[in-house]
Amino acid sequence: MAEFDLIEILKQRCASRRDDVHLGIGDDAAVVALPAGHELVICTDTLVAGVHFPRETAPADIGWKSLAVNLSDLAAMGASPAWATLALTMPEADAGFVSAFADGFGALAARHDVALIGGDTTRGPLAITVTTHGFVPSGCAIRRKGAQVGDAVFVSGTLGDAAGGLRCLQSIDESGASALMQQKANQELLISRLNRPQPRVAAGIGLRGLASACIDISDGLIADLGHIAAASELGIDIEEECLPGSVALFECFDMNTCRTLQKSGGDDYELAFTIASAKVELMRIAMTELGCQVTQLGRVVARTGVRVFDRNGQHNVSPEKGWEHFT
Repeated sequence: MAEFDLIEILKQRCASRRDDVHLGIGDDAAVVALPAGHELVICTDTLVAGVHFPRETAPADIGWKSLAVNLSDLAAMGASPAWATLALTMPEADAGFVSAFADGFGALAARHDVALIGGDTTRGPLAITVTTHGFVPSGCAIRRKGAQVGDAVFVSGTLGDAAGGLRCLQSIDESGASALMQQKANQELLISRLNRPQPRVAAGIGLRGLASACIDISDGLIADLGHIAAASELGIDIEEECLPGSVALFECFDMNTCRTLQKSGGDDYELAFTIASAKVELMRIAMTELGCQVTQLGRVVARTGVRVFDRNGQHNVSPEKGWEHFT
């Protein structure tokens, strides 16, 4: 199958119509219109087989996740998603793979009214690079730098599920049959959180004007809170007992493992954010209306680094680092 046949598959499945796309797939570059009074927000993520997803991952799940991780970055900035470009590198021109990939990518794109407006296809080891574009009212983007001493620290959803899903897959790979088969339903739920994360786009938009700083949890809670602390030149103290977890996670793993996965597992794509005490109630009302669970973990403090306090009041300074490339 020729390159342009593959591009046509992606175009038909993912290039949803938006009035602000003046020129999409098919030319040397795309042309889009930015709403008046708004700023453009742009992010890029690359997913590499065997690094960001197991090589056996279904193509539709790869397509979904490749867009989801980008939408999560936009969510952390409070941005409304609009357009995406895709650079797809594959070992061979596999129409079946591209069709299934487009199913997953297109399903999430349609959910958030994202139009695929261009990109590239090339031959090589399987890797996917997606760039997404969104917009926010001028001056309203939520940054990592902005936390203030005394701010409460919150997180959306639950933590550790995606890392737990990876542990489940590794258990299957190592034994040929999962050591957790008695927990099959819970196991499948955790794996779905790994393969099909749900970007918190609506919550991010709802945090505009409320959160003082925000980040999406991709590398692990402690690592990502560390980015807020470093950017804000302050510290963050959190209570380990407050970490929200799913029933599935706690039924599949012992407590020590759950806590490790929650603190450093990564791939949750939940939002961690700081907020002034005076705005907490407004935020809770907004998140409840959106059906988004939020949990307070701790406070911003006048020091540096991240400390995690256990039930006995003991703490570690910047424990589990989370995911890091090139280490």
